[in-house]
Amino acid sequence: MSVDPLLLTLVAGLVGLGLGVSGMAAFRASEAQRLRLLYEDEPSLPDGAAEVLSIIGRAYVIVDAIDGVVRASPAAYAFGLVRGHTVVHSELLDLTARVRRDGVIEQQQLELPRGPFGQGTIVVQARVAALGAEYILILADDRTEITRSEEIRNDFVANVSHELKTPVGAISLLAEAIQDAAEDEVAVRRFAQRMHKESGRLSALVQDIIELSRLQGADVVRRGKAVDINAVVAEAVDRNKLPAESKQIDIVVGGSVPAPVYGDRDLLMTAFRNLIDNAIRYSPEGTRVGVGVRSRDGLVQVSVTDQGTGITPEEQERIFERFYRIDAARSRQTGGTGLGLSIVKHVVSNHGGEVTVWSQAGQGSTFTVRLPEMEVSADDDTATGGSVPAVAKEGVVQGSDRKSVKKGSTAAHEQGVKA
Repeated sequence: MSVDPLLLTLVAGLVGLGLGVSGMAAFRASEAQRLRLLYEDEPSLPDGAAEVLSIIGRAYVIVDAIDGVVRASPAAYAFGLVRGHTVVHSELLDLTARVRRDGVIEQQQLELPRGPFGQGTIVVQARVAALGAEYILILADDRTEITRSEEIRNDFVANVSHELKTPVGAISLLAEAIQDAAEDEVAVRRFAQRMHKESGRLSALVQDIIELSRLQGADVVRRGKAVDINAVVAEAVDRNKLPAESKQIDIVVGGSVPAPVYGDRDLLMTAFRNLIDNAIRYSPEGTRVGVGVRSRDGLVQVSVTDQGTGITPEEQERIFERFYRIDAARSRQTGGTGLGLSIVKHVVSNHGGEVTVWSQAGQGSTFTVRLPEMEVSADDDTATGGSVPAVAKEGVVQGSDRKSVKKGSTAAHEQGVKA
């Protein structure tokens, strides 16, 4: 049986047309899907989740079933929790795995390395929970500063308790000894002298604690005035004359500055008094303490130099810590509380300045305070404080990098020795 060629041609044309229409429809469907995925702003999240996350004020990360980052806040990247589309820390991934397995909210405080090279750490309060049926939400609250402050406070309380216990216990024992030796006049006088020394040490410790407490509430920017550093240094020297004379130590002052600084006069006087007192305590008898005052690069610089035994590089890193003593036995003998240099650092920092130390074994030490000069215009009244300078508002010392600090400290030491 023969088939009409015309009929075959017609059937083939109809089949080709059908295939072409089907292919075009499939292409259009595929293109529509591709465009929808291309312009889709965000993965599909439960209703309202995006709005809530935008106002919670915490760093957040949303991961999928294989812990790929679906979305993360800028803070999560800033904290170093996320890099690219990956959660960096295995501790967080362990929490997501437990939530995915148990369906229970997990919460834990973690100390995590910060940065790609693990430089420094960050303490975060992490809370991990399921977000819908597909995602896991990680919330992170930065508690680094809070944790550090709590540790400092706890250490401070523990140290104060220990420091107070020593003189109080000594006074109690000496009182008992006086009572037992009431008939021995020589012994009573000896114990009474010891008691007087311990009570003086206790009084100095309490005074330093009060000073530290006062520093916490000091608002130098709002309550400060123009301060003549020359007069402050002269008063600090005068207050240390008696302890210096008792050790036959000469205090030699050299230099002066024309410009005032902006701040609290009493706090600055306390800082310089502590620096000079520290130099006297740790200087041998019959030596000299030099105090140099000068102006350099818009900064008022005060250097206090002693001729003591010096401070090792390792100890220089810690001498400004509260209650840290290089030689605890010697500090008890000299009556040091371990708070003097800490007070100096707090005062200087509150005035937008810095304090550094230069020291070598056998060559003594030089402590240098740098404070920003106050620019006083013709219309300003120096006696009342004038206007608050910009550098005091910012609380930052300009124009001194670490290299210049080292050189400046060395030069200040040499100047103090020559004074």
